[in-house]
Amino acid sequence: MLQKTVLILALAAAGVAAHAQTTPAAASSAAAAPLPSTPAKRELVARILKVQQPGIEAMARNLVEQPALEMMDRAANALPQRVPADKRESVARDIQADARKFVDETLPTVRERAIKLAPTTIGTVLEEKFTEDELKQIATMMESPTFAKFQQIGGEMQKTLVDKLVAETGPQVEPKVRTLEASIARRLGINPNQPQPPSGPAPTAPAAGKAKK
Repeated sequence: MLQKTVLILALAAAGVAAHAQTTPAAASSAAAAPLPSTPAKRELVARILKVQQPGIEAMARNLVEQPALEMMDRAANALPQRVPADKRESVARDIQADARKFVDETLPTVRERAIKLAPTTIGTVLEEKFTEDELKQIATMMESPTFAKFQQIGGEMQKTLVDKLVAETGPQVEPKVRTLEASIARRLGINPNQPQPPSGPAPTAPAAGKAKK
């Protein structure tokens, strides 16, 4: 079962890569003849991949966690209909534990395989698309402490933008969200102004972040 899961994840990743290479933006570069590989280029690619290893590992984690998180969301939605109210919290905790176990058991295999595949996938693309001098520039830039510092504050920069964006667009977006909610409620035959009958205590839904170790 574990091997089948890893294979599915690998095929999915390959499909995404293939799609990216066939998009119009990549068409012109794809048409160019691949550049030859050399020992010097392989050494430079190895340096680049070493710096990129944390990103590769993060990609592997995302691939493993995504199906677990999706199943946990579906389970949280199904709990009120499938499980008696007095057992929902216990079942929710069991589902959470199952998801964590899946990630803990699957991630090492996928992460290790991603790192081993990187030289013959990402590395091959780099060698085919860049000259030795270009790879040297990329490696030097990525190994720079300044570039490392830039990457480290990426989350802070994104949060600053998101906070400001939400603050400035909230007054325009929130009424549209309420309109959409009302429209969906009408289509489902729900009167949003009518109190809904209690359906028992809400279960503690498995939190998305808890799938991580």
